[in-house]
Amino acid sequence: MSQTSPAEPTEIPAGEAEAKVPAYSWYALGVLVVVYVLNFVDRNIISILAEDIKADLGLRDDQIGFLYGTAFGVFYALFGIPLGKLADSWHRVRLMTIGLAVWSAFTALSGFAKNFAALSVARIGVGVGEATASPSAYSLISDWFPKNMRATALAIYSSGLYIGGGISLLIGGAIVENWNAAYPVDAPLGLAGWQAAFIIVGLPGLLLAMLVFTLREPLRGQSEGIVTPPPKDPFRGFFKELVAVIPPFTLIGAAQAGTRGILINLAGALVIGGIAWLMADYTGNAQQWGAVGIGYYAIYSWATTLKRRDAPTFGLIWGTPAFLTTILGYGMVAFMSYAASFWAAPYAIRILGEAPSVAGWWIGGPGALGGFLGVIAGGWLADFLRKRLAAGRLIVVAVGLVGAAPFLYVMFTTQDTTTFYIAAFLQSLFGSSALGAAAATTQDLVLPRMRGTATATFFLSTTLVGLALGPYMAGQVSTMSGSLSTGGLSLLIAVPIGLVLLLVAYRTVPKAEQTVLERARKAGEEV
Repeated sequence: MSQTSPAEPTEIPAGEAEAKVPAYSWYALGVLVVVYVLNFVDRNIISILAEDIKADLGLRDDQIGFLYGTAFGVFYALFGIPLGKLADSWHRVRLMTIGLAVWSAFTALSGFAKNFAALSVARIGVGVGEATASPSAYSLISDWFPKNMRATALAIYSSGLYIGGGISLLIGGAIVENWNAAYPVDAPLGLAGWQAAFIIVGLPGLLLAMLVFTLREPLRGQSEGIVTPPPKDPFRGFFKELVAVIPPFTLIGAAQAGTRGILINLAGALVIGGIAWLMADYTGNAQQWGAVGIGYYAIYSWATTLKRRDAPTFGLIWGTPAFLTTILGYGMVAFMSYAASFWAAPYAIRILGEAPSVAGWWIGGPGALGGFLGVIAGGWLADFLRKRLAAGRLIVVAVGLVGAAPFLYVMFTTQDTTTFYIAAFLQSLFGSSALGAAAATTQDLVLPRMRGTATATFFLSTTLVGLALGPYMAGQVSTMSGSLSTGGLSLLIAVPIGLVLLLVAYRTVPKAEQTVLERARKAGEEV
């Protein structure tokens, strides 16, 4: 007996979906931009503090890369799946409010860490809290703005990434220098400058959460004429996803498919675990590859259970080459961008001899401006090309990948500070231009009820590929070679890989977008 998926979409006249954007939508978008700015201040401030943390706790470059990328990114990705599902079924404003409070509290707690393990736990907490933000925000924005303005709106939201990343360097560099100068001995609570910086940037988020709580929840799907009623039990899907993605409970989900399901799950665990063990043995970094192995196994388990539990969503995400190559192609942009932005400050301080406050000013300020200009221009250009070419947005993603590469090369080879800062600005400008285009493409390839899950899956590419591997790989190569320059240059491997993925996406996205509702209904009938 066939059955349809829960919350079957209902089509309404297109004229109702393309109504003029009200002023409240722009106000709400502005609030979300501020949230995203704080999101990346809390996430990225460790970059300018890295040299102080490394010296104070006796860490290596690969461990610093782990703290910034992997410890945060793996758990950000894992919890993004159930939280993305919750964003598809529950009150998105409330979810974002809770998440903001959680990650802000863990950022402040990072300031009390006394060793590598404690700081790792705090970074994991930040990752779990921040996993609520973008699934909720992407879904909200897609309901506040019509389809023809979606890339622009998402690009404006995404500008918070670059503004926050830049501000984090400005604030962090100033705090650590002023604190250490003011308290060379007998500092309050015995805190070093880098610890004070974590506490100072973490606390404002608790106040911002109260403003976010006042936002109005829009009707899901109305912006494009496919109104989707909320499920009767919004938390059921969340708990199912939580069990499906968190080891060892993943075996419960596998068992529901019988012996064959368990065998498939264990086979995946064996292959992924074996690769992780080999990488840990080769690099001597068990925590990195243990965390990555857990992350990839969890996603494998989740995808196999999703296919059985929600065939339409699986089909439009994991079963669609256009979707996968889009997110992985952008993942290569993120691979370079995350690592370049993180290691820029340590390179300036360690290799070029700049003071943290100076490096924070000249990397953070221009970097924020470059990121803001790039993401806004990229979003506008993506919407412009989308009107003329069905897959035109992907051209912007490819330009972002290729355009950033030569400036990354200059960043990690120059010995001149002026050249370095100019190259860092231009690298940020090009690298940021791809985000709105990639995000909008993924939203167009799924139904409204799937947007939170699609967003969480999109961020798998930016975390488990870009964030968990890029900054770590540069740090690992730096540790093995004794050269941070060599570590930075190793990131260029992402360019040829990304171009191949984006070429496939360019050829497959138009047909996939045209058949979204048809393929979803067909998959629902086969459940």
